[in-house]
Amino acid sequence: MEQKAYQFWFCTGSQDLYGDECLANVAEHSRIIVDALNASGRLPYEVVWKPTLITNELIRKTFNEANTDENCAGVITWMHTFSPSKSWILGLQEYRKPLLHLHTQFNREIPYDTIDMDFMNENQSAHGDREYGHIFSRLGMERKVVVGFWDEEEVQKKIGSWMRTAVGVIESSHVRVMRIADNMRNVAVTEGDKVEAQIKFGWEVDAYPVNEIVEAVDAVSQADIQALVEEYYSRYEILLEGREEKEFREHVAVQAGIEIGFERFLREKNYQAIVTHFGDLGGLRQLPGLAIQRLMEKGYGFGAEGDWKTAAMVRIMKIMTQGMKDAKGTSFMEDYTYNLVPGKEGILQAHMLEVCPSIAEGPISIKEQPLSMGDREDPARLVFTAKTGPAVAASLIDLGDRFRLIINDVDCKKVEKPMPKLPVATAFWTPQPNLKTGAEAWILAGGAHHTAFSFDLTAEQMGDWADAMGIEAVYIDKDTTIRQFKNELRWNALAYRK
Repeated sequence: MEQKAYQFWFCTGSQDLYGDECLANVAEHSRIIVDALNASGRLPYEVVWKPTLITNELIRKTFNEANTDENCAGVITWMHTFSPSKSWILGLQEYRKPLLHLHTQFNREIPYDTIDMDFMNENQSAHGDREYGHIFSRLGMERKVVVGFWDEEEVQKKIGSWMRTAVGVIESSHVRVMRIADNMRNVAVTEGDKVEAQIKFGWEVDAYPVNEIVEAVDAVSQADIQALVEEYYSRYEILLEGREEKEFREHVAVQAGIEIGFERFLREKNYQAIVTHFGDLGGLRQLPGLAIQRLMEKGYGFGAEGDWKTAAMVRIMKIMTQGMKDAKGTSFMEDYTYNLVPGKEGILQAHMLEVCPSIAEGPISIKEQPLSMGDREDPARLVFTAKTGPAVAASLIDLGDRFRLIINDVDCKKVEKPMPKLPVATAFWTPQPNLKTGAEAWILAGGAHHTAFSFDLTAEQMGDWADAMGIEAVYIDKDTTIRQFKNELRWNALAYRK
């Protein structure tokens, strides 16, 4: 996954009422802020200074240039002085990208000994940003508001966090999901309105006959397959567990061919996410396991049993975490089974095969075990346990009249004992605020058993993404109570009714 060098424009609002000297100071101050933000090391993308916006024409021109600039992922705005907000209406109405309203001021402290009316006129963000904020509310437009002194670490980190969400919004319109076959038969939660998803999110979701991609797998040369097998053997622990080594290697080679063939097909057709279905494998010798895990690690989205919504969300969340220092990983995940022992409650997370190794802690092994589903050879898969710590699990569902994103803060933990007979990658977490409340709220909200999971993103970032997309978001966290959560679902049913 190649990281694009996105930029964010910094646009300062003012007016010419206070003269040229004031405008010169405004421009200088905004340049200083931009330079400080870029030098802070806390922002994942570059901030680009733009000339002060003081007229309807210039505001409109700047926002339309931002719309058409492929490198611009969003605009950060700040009103240094008072900027009459009717001047912003046309520009804002025509603007199509994420916007952050930075409510700050150039000086941290009131200069008590020297303050006069010239200073007051020039430094009135407390005044100008309220006028500016009003027009957003009047227009009913979505924006992110960050409040605080521009040189504070907390403020800069919030801006950086929003940048990642903004890139997720921009990249959403570039996500194309390749469906191999269809959804698992008779399953409701993995279904959804693909036309509405393209309208809301920009996703293209297309189906391909399984044997069309099998042709790409069969076309992979033995030399390429064996080279990748050698990479597997050098990178992962090989657990034969009584299997004959030659047969084991042959099964691993099948996954290598699938990985290479799938990736070539995805690149050729320009898809960034993929779904498979164990009930329709055509000429594939194994259910893709190790191959899918490796593709996820490279940045592709994935959803099992035809779950294209989760596949797209995994892709977007991986994009949002690109370049993050000390990232702990993002993956497709599935709720499997509970531990209900008092004081040790949690959900064992896994899947038949497909969990991304980016979340692994400790050794990663290759195993081969029989799999009743799919009626194929014993598939090779990567086996490991996940890291620990706070994380977020998200489920995008289609309620028929709208989409809802369910966002749950979770605490990943180590399992109490080893599970030597379980041949899959696993994570174990307790949903906030606790298992009983978290699980009940999840079920009341209609959450799926599949999730897009990340150690590196926050509930706020995922909620900001949902807000930018114009869809409902509900949060399950340390403050959740069932009474309040039920009321929130009722209110949202009215607020988002078409």
